Amino acid sequence: MIKKVLIISSDNTGHGHKSITESLNEKFNQDTDIEVSVIDGFSLGGNFLMKIGKAYGPITRMSENLWEMVFNFSAKNPELINSFIELQITKNFLKVLNDIKPDIILSVHPNFNGSILNILEKQNIKIPFFVLIADLVNISPLWADKRADYTISPTIEARDKCICYGLPAEKIKVLGFPVRSRFFRGSTNKKISYSGGGPLKCLIMSGGEGSGNMLNIAEILLNDFDCHVKIVAGRNKKLKSILEESLLNKYGNKVEIFGFTENIQDLMFESDIAFTRGSPNVMFEAISSNTPIIITGALPGQEEDNPNFAEKLNLGVICEGTSEIKLTISQLLENDAEKLKAIIDCQKNYIKPHVAEEIIEFLLNVENLSERKSRQLA
Repeated sequence: MIKKVLIISSDNTGHGHKSITESLNEKFNQDTDIEVSVIDGFSLGGNFLMKIGKAYGPITRMSENLWEMVFNFSAKNPELINSFIELQITKNFLKVLNDIKPDIILSVHPNFNGSILNILEKQNIKIPFFVLIADLVNISPLWADKRADYTISPTIEARDKCICYGLPAEKIKVLGFPVRSRFFRGSTNKKISYSGGGPLKCLIMSGGEGSGNMLNIAEILLNDFDCHVKIVAGRNKKLKSILEESLLNKYGNKVEIFGFTENIQDLMFESDIAFTRGSPNVMFEAISSNTPIIITGALPGQEEDNPNFAEKLNLGVICEGTSEIKLTISQLLENDAEKLKAIIDCQKNYIKPHVAEEIIEFLLNVENLSERKSRQLA
């Protein structure tokens, strides 16, 4: 019997929710007995809610302080946010349920957990509902709703935060952070540590929205080290133009500049070091590709403790400001790149290539158990 899975995701609030959904879909699509439908939760609220979702990129690029205010407001008023979203999406969500008739609902965005559970509760609709947390440490209360059948956490830290918010420990499952398969190196593409035999290959990226102090980082690297620098500006076309005007004439073929690219994994594979902000998705993709990361910042709110999370596990290092870049690189490369190699080894031991499969197996096992209990009670 075909199982129908409805995933509530988002296309515009960063690239992380979309990437997580794609990693699950890769595995779902291998089973012909599973039919998956993906809905952008913001689209359920029509043009008004879509505009709110699309505002994420401009806000996080241009005003981190404003983003911090938005995050803190939603964290302090989860019931208000849930009721507001519920009001916007109820009609279209019920239509989606009627059209798809899902056996399982999985939400990978915090704005659609309590709001959808409100709708299901008021309409007396019994469909197993799961939450997959897309943040690592500082999670919003919007992720934690006791009414969800289970909440799947990527880390112990996120699980503990859920418990602080009142979620029963037995309804939380720690399974890791799902990453698309193309970010894992195959047996013929093993990481070769930098040994000083040529230019240091550096990758500067900042997630799909393209934010951060990329120009200064690139100039310090190119002025102080024998290196080749690739920069990914993401969807930020203005930033890409500024980088091209400032760097290409001066440094020539020592620098390459990209916009948003679907093949970011190839750039990671080719790099000795990747500079990134503390975006959970970008961090885990780099870690999965076995590329040491230098974390140069994080959005306030849900990302602010991610750099410490990575450094504590020796998956990367924190660089607080551009003034520290020269020292940070020098320390990683001294003693035949001893620290750089140690990070590579820690990443190899930490990464879990099969998280997406384990999440899917867990979802289906819980749903099957629920189905059997329902038959026994009937």
